[in-house]
Amino acid sequence: MTKEINSDTIKAFKQKLASQPSAAIAARTVAKNGILASSENLSSKIAMDQTFSVEIDTGSVANQKQSGRCWMFAALNTMRHPLQTNFKIKGFELSQNYTNFWDKFEKSNWFLENVINTASLPLGDRKVDFLMTTPQQDGGQWDMLVALIQKYGLVPKSVMPETYSSSKSSELNNLLNLKLRKDAVELRKVVNAGNDDAVIQAHKDEMMAEVYRILVYALGTPPDTFDFEYRDDDKEYHQFSNLTPKSFFEKFVGWNLEDYVSVINSPQSDKPYNHTYTVELLGNVVGGRQVKHLNLEVEELKRLAIMQLQAGETVWFGSDVGQSSERQLGIMDTAFYDREELFGIDLSMTKAERLDHAESLMTHAMVLTGVDLVEGKPTKWKVENSWGDKVGKKGYFVMSDDWFSEFVYQVVINKLYLNDAEKTTYENEEPKVLAPWDPMGSLAD
Repeated sequence: MTKEINSDTIKAFKQKLASQPSAAIAARTVAKNGILASSENLSSKIAMDQTFSVEIDTGSVANQKQSGRCWMFAALNTMRHPLQTNFKIKGFELSQNYTNFWDKFEKSNWFLENVINTASLPLGDRKVDFLMTTPQQDGGQWDMLVALIQKYGLVPKSVMPETYSSSKSSELNNLLNLKLRKDAVELRKVVNAGNDDAVIQAHKDEMMAEVYRILVYALGTPPDTFDFEYRDDDKEYHQFSNLTPKSFFEKFVGWNLEDYVSVINSPQSDKPYNHTYTVELLGNVVGGRQVKHLNLEVEELKRLAIMQLQAGETVWFGSDVGQSSERQLGIMDTAFYDREELFGIDLSMTKAERLDHAESLMTHAMVLTGVDLVEGKPTKWKVENSWGDKVGKKGYFVMSDDWFSEFVYQVVINKLYLNDAEKTTYENEEPKVLAPWDPMGSLAD
């Protein structure tokens, strides 16, 4: 049964508001200054000073500019941090445009393959609708970046620098998504006409050749081989000839990427802790590394992150950066805005409730570079962002421990720090497949 709002209802609401002792003052304040400024909490600014008992010096921050490549920047930042130290190259960056090129190329192929696989489903089917909503985009997850590096390697930023379309990606994304949706129309017809695999793949290859052309025009041509020269911080000259992207990665980064795994915190009832999960249709490289998450309690995520930081290694993490966050000051703290006190309302939800009811999900990836421990317990965390040095403290943010509990969903940890049970589960358990639209399938951008 539905009930409409009538004049008596509105009158009762007005009377209730009038009975609030500070309503008139609050209304004037909000009208003049807005909701967020009116609910700022000065004590949060004081508590969130950037002093940390454990801190890794990582140098100047990068800038993803007007693109959604935070996951890529954050991952490459974790790799360049030790590279800068080991090879004495302060301010060095890996090419985000190189990985961006191959990500968009592989995502296009991933999309077209899924179009072929779902061609028998009718238009309007939820999976088909999900695919067509965003054929490709800038965002991603850790395992997707690993898949790219394992296949294509890495190069220095000087070898494949940024272009207009890498730093300001909307025009390229709009063109690619238009083309891929148009290709989906044709591919569905070809598949449903009963053509064999050879014919279907021939059509797809023509489409991918056009995607490659678009990407070369917009982003440049990825190098097969290159020379790399630099002067280190001691002014000594170094020169390396005829490197490939894979040999560069092996020499200058040298990580075993299989050692780094995604650990999530999702307290939803359909995801029991101490089990692994993957997400249907989520990925970028066909035949590449599977997206796989180990779900643990949030205090365990913190313990693992602290261990990795104490060992001198930074930590990639994914969170909902827009929640209780002040961009210019670089503060992420659940106490920073007190809208409940301002309006006299209860806005409390559990982390699971926010995930279940579309109030929150992972939206942005950054890097943990420090933590403040008091009697062994974290109180706040130092965060390297990828929004340039004009926000926060020269690009660095500070995150309260309570904000970590509520809005951090994923950390990437070297398996070295997992306990035996966690390691066994991650390595041996077949992950449960979640629906494509599950919040744990969200992409950080």
